[in-house]
Amino acid sequence: MKLLLTGGRVIDPATRTDQRQDVFIADGKIVALGATPADFTVERTIDVKGQVVIPGLVDLAARRVTAASEAAAALAGGVTRVVCPPDTDPILDEADLVEMLQLRARATHHAQVHPLGALTVGLAGRELTEMAQLTQAGCIGLSQANAPIADNRTLLRALQYAGTFGLSVWLRAQDAALAAGGVAASGAVASRLGLAGIPVAAETIALHTILELVRVTGTRVHLCRVSSAAGIALVRAAKAEGLPVTCDIAAHHLHLTDMDIGYFDAQYRLDPPLRSQRDREVLRDAARDGTVDAVCSDHTPLAADARLVPFAEALPGASGLELLLSLVLKWADESRVPLVDALARVTHAPGQRLASVAPGAGRLAPGQPADVCVFSPSEYWTVSAQVLRSAGHNSPFLGYELPGRVRLTLVGGHVAHETLAV
Repeated sequence: MKLLLTGGRVIDPATRTDQRQDVFIADGKIVALGATPADFTVERTIDVKGQVVIPGLVDLAARRVTAASEAAAALAGGVTRVVCPPDTDPILDEADLVEMLQLRARATHHAQVHPLGALTVGLAGRELTEMAQLTQAGCIGLSQANAPIADNRTLLRALQYAGTFGLSVWLRAQDAALAAGGVAASGAVASRLGLAGIPVAAETIALHTILELVRVTGTRVHLCRVSSAAGIALVRAAKAEGLPVTCDIAAHHLHLTDMDIGYFDAQYRLDPPLRSQRDREVLRDAARDGTVDAVCSDHTPLAADARLVPFAEALPGASGLELLLSLVLKWADESRVPLVDALARVTHAPGQRLASVAPGAGRLAPGQPADVCVFSPSEYWTVSAQVLRSAGHNSPFLGYELPGRVRLTLVGGHVAHETLAV
């Protein structure tokens, strides 16, 4: 179908475009911005006056994305591409399991799912998987999800193997021994509540190890969910040195601190844990200056009873697909970050991590796939179990009023979500 999005404010962080212009779509691609192209006959015009038109969001960490509820949540949040960690059921450690997941994804929704393959068999941290086969099956990289590799020799071999094939490795930096049993960030809050702590050193020691192995192997590594000021300092130094590393943070770490745990509120049981106000401010600054490449939802939907237990017994994680855009807009407003720069953290920058399979991801330009998000910047919405489409209503932001309501999501030129007034 030939679509015309007319009257909107078009923002493309990849080219730093920010102006009011029309968007012309045909055959699943953007064919022109601004002037009507020759021989273009509009079949449907969608009035987006007063709305902001951006590339579809790219979320670098979302679980259960093949479920219909989570598919709907992604589209309602303007997310058109999601990266799926390998800690699915079953674990993505064989090529046929990857192909099966992609078939399920295509059958349930229109958003593109990009799986990460398991770095080790069963994520057990011992035997390496057939990385080349996983990549040929559609994996964009290899990962341990949140599972540790205790033996650094195994991690070295994994990076060497991946580097041989030019593959990227996605690693969560956390020393398993130092983090064992911890449920909150070490510090005054955890001590006052009597909760077992996870020290910042659990992150920085693991980061030192990973970065040293990157120096040895030259393998591209994406660091997942960095959570501390000290961790950011190490990433910033590694980038200045020229090491091939990138990193992301979870959207909730832009806003919350360990003080928000309050009186054992299990909605704030997250992994990595919420840290100090200083850590949060450093993360905010790092997202602004580009040290942090991407902001992700770290979407982990849980059953309702998962939060009806004491804090220390609660499973960690938050439902975040529908909140990703709004949380980034809230951060941009509070930190006075230009909108084009803030949106880059959820569009173009994470899209670059998919360049090997989707070179146009996170861009809004002629010739690129018509993956588009249209949102109302002046509308606020209240996060509630009744509003969220995800089956997981576990969120520390329940009751929050957030900016930016998604009104239209296109995937490959197809209208996948729409709440615009007719």
